[in-house]
Amino acid sequence: MIVRAATLSDAPSVADIWNAEIRNGVTTFNSREKTVTELEAQISERGAGFQVAENKGLVVGFATYFPFRGGIGYAHSKEHTIYLSPKAQGLGAGRALMDAILSVAKENGVHSMMAGISSENEAGVRFHAALGFKHVARIPEVGYKFNRWMDLILMQKFL
Repeated sequence: MIVRAATLSDAPSVADIWNAEIRNGVTTFNSREKTVTELEAQISERGAGFQVAENKGLVVGFATYFPFRGGIGYAHSKEHTIYLSPKAQGLGAGRALMDAILSVAKENGVHSMMAGISSENEAGVRFHAALGFKHVARIPEVGYKFNRWMDLILMQKFL
């Protein structure tokens, strides 16, 4: 398993992983699929803040971080997203990706990393807790997908 900064050529693989979850999963409340062009822009803009996990030459997961909220007062607080293809789960790719982006974020002066997790994603909550993220809030019924309301759990880690 190799974790490295994403390149523009990774955008189609990232789109495949992310869009499968958008279509079928509850780990994101988003219902609009990502385009390759949109992901290329994110990869270009975020540099080392957009990492991919590669196994046997195939991209099997990604993680990236971005502003938590707008405004200069939030400049040192970021939020992240991480997704793995089903074939990467249980291989350590998630932890490796998080270690990579947390390291990059710390080097770039990030003080606080946030995780916004669907309350239906119990594995995601356990994963983040194992990485030292602390539960800071549960916001009821702020996500809507698959014809139902879902709660958002916020977790935080100080870097």
